[in-house]
Amino acid sequence: MSNWIDKCHFGDCRETMRAMIADGVKVQTIVTSPPYWGLRDYGVDGQIGHEPTLREFIDTLTDVFELCRELLADDGTAWVNMGDAYANDGKWGGSTGGKHVAALHGDSGVGRAKRNTGLKAKDLMGQPWRLAFALQDAGWYLRQDIIWHKPNPMPESIKDRCTKAHEYVFLLSKSERYFYDQAAIRTPVSVETKLQSFETMDFKARDKYKMPDGWNTGPGAHGSFHPDGREKGKKAGRNAMRGQGQNRPEGNGRANRDGRDVTDVAVNLDTANRRSVWTIATEAYPGAHFATFPEALVEPCVLAGSRAGDIVFDPFFGSGTTGQVAARLGRRFIGCELNPAYEALQRDRIRERGFEFA
Repeated sequence: MSNWIDKCHFGDCRETMRAMIADGVKVQTIVTSPPYWGLRDYGVDGQIGHEPTLREFIDTLTDVFELCRELLADDGTAWVNMGDAYANDGKWGGSTGGKHVAALHGDSGVGRAKRNTGLKAKDLMGQPWRLAFALQDAGWYLRQDIIWHKPNPMPESIKDRCTKAHEYVFLLSKSERYFYDQAAIRTPVSVETKLQSFETMDFKARDKYKMPDGWNTGPGAHGSFHPDGREKGKKAGRNAMRGQGQNRPEGNGRANRDGRDVTDVAVNLDTANRRSVWTIATEAYPGAHFATFPEALVEPCVLAGSRAGDIVFDPFFGSGTTGQVAARLGRRFIGCELNPAYEALQRDRIRERGFEFA
């Protein structure tokens, strides 16, 4: 077991994972960004992303994540980042040059290969959702789509649509119930703002905050229709601010217009449950020719999906961002990477933060 941890293992991730499974390895969470289909040629035989058709590409990734599911603990999660692209069958999308390309990929260059999508020219391919639904059909629980909003998106020379400024992170689980540390990724809010809002709220007049009639707004209901029929909608303000936990603060006599003690409010006054849109800038790393998987995108996935000391796994390790973040947060990591040219880059990234790469 120890031979696997805190290392990146080079070669086809499928073969590596089969060996890990045979050795009894289990990981708590998976944080990864698979290669996009037909986007780049990294000059390595057997690379995923060069399948002849989009369907074959999705099937290949589904097989990869089936092995991931075997590695995952029963209460584990997978966080899968994926962007999208447009159909351009028969066209060559150009190549990327520069010293970093030569260092990582030799003389092969990096560029968009010809693709057979079967779609109309200029169609959005829907790669993220095709993968998400394929994984759902394969037995994964598709728990959430998280929007990664990029405030510094790549410029696009287009005039008939908006500039693309987001990607997806899908939260998947192996079981219906799984480990998820909500508190670790709560977002800060102003306590005074919450208290002032509660003080001034007139529940009798604020009908615009009322939930739709007939919806079940109780704990765990997730907005389903009420089982007892058409229940009168509750006012969102009253229910959202009512204290629910044992850490409720002591009363201080402040009351709102409805006569309720201001401190009869929800726990964690200074934080809120993290929302499903994450605004995170892309990161350029000097050792690579492309924008790497941002640390700030990996961090909440690691924090919510694992405990200190748990193993975080990335089957597409690349420049090593997942391992770097996992080490910084007190977790162990295992990586897989097809291209051995990334090893030096990974070691530099891990060591520059004061962590030793095994």
